[in-house]
Amino acid sequence: MLFPSPLVRATLIRRYKRFFADVRLDSGEEVTAHVANTGAMLGTADPGMEVWLSPAAAPTRKLRWSWELVRVDGALVGVNTAHPNAIAAAAIAAGEIPELAGYAAIRREVRYGHNSRIDLLLEAADRPTCYVEIKNVHLKRGNRAEFPDAVTARGAKHLAELSAMVRQGARAVMLYLVQREDCGAFRIAADIDPAYAAALVQATGDGVEAICYTCRMGLEGISIGSRLDFAG
Repeated sequence: MLFPSPLVRATLIRRYKRFFADVRLDSGEEVTAHVANTGAMLGTADPGMEVWLSPAAAPTRKLRWSWELVRVDGALVGVNTAHPNAIAAAAIAAGEIPELAGYAAIRREVRYGHNSRIDLLLEAADRPTCYVEIKNVHLKRGNRAEFPDAVTARGAKHLAELSAMVRQGARAVMLYLVQREDCGAFRIAADIDPAYAAALVQATGDGVEAICYTCRMGLEGISIGSRLDFAG
């Protein structure tokens, strides 16, 4: 996934009301950027951090900037949760996620379950349909990437619906996509959301597969990286 326009550097002043961030451009101008992230953004939204913004494609949009990246301890971290689906779809189409290779068709945002949409639906004539739910990961504690960074009842609901697809004879995969490349393993943040941790245990017991991949991060774009092992 390439950014359509060059990113612009700024310094974070504050993030507030989840979807807004006040930043100072290198020119000294202070602007408000849109934040496409509903999580707590632990460790990635401290005042004074270096952030990178994309300009709005539509000149009439109320907020002219979107927050894309933040630099944490020298490493770029993606905070825009609108990107992982596109990153994953491109990687699957290119055969860069071996666990999800071999499907002839990829469809996005397909309705299923109880008023839900699956992020990616993979189809082939010679194998069961594969439901892929994607979760953005940017929290890092120690050397591990972790999910979630806030309580997510919606995430637990998605796991239950993936289990239901398995019971109907389909394949279901929970893909955690880490928008950073400075982590050595992945684990569920059970201390932040024990209910989600329990839901994942239940889902994997039902046959839902869980995999995690990092991303290669750059100011020009973001692409799939390497697989991360699950840690206890």
